[in-house]
Amino acid sequence: MAARTGAEETATALGYEQARDELIEVVRRLEAGGTTLEESLALWERGEELAKVCRHWLEGARARLDASLAAERARDEDGEGGAAGPDEE
Repeated sequence: MAARTGAEETATALGYEQARDELIEVVRRLEAGGTTLEESLALWERGEELAKVCRHWLEGARARLDASLAAERARDEDGEGGAAGPDEE
């Protein structure tokens, strides 16, 4: 079994929306300023982790969409596509 990355472990704990919302808050706090260098670095690191989590979820969603579209094309090519569309008559 392959070792899981920190982003994959965090992704299983955080859904996309949770990670996105927390990332928005991290960015807001960084942009507002007023934090110490250490706090800013910690926020930056958390933001990077959250961005990876979001990217992980989005890449997974893209893969699922691509697989679904490929399966649909394969069915259409095999003649299982159902009724013809307006351009196919």
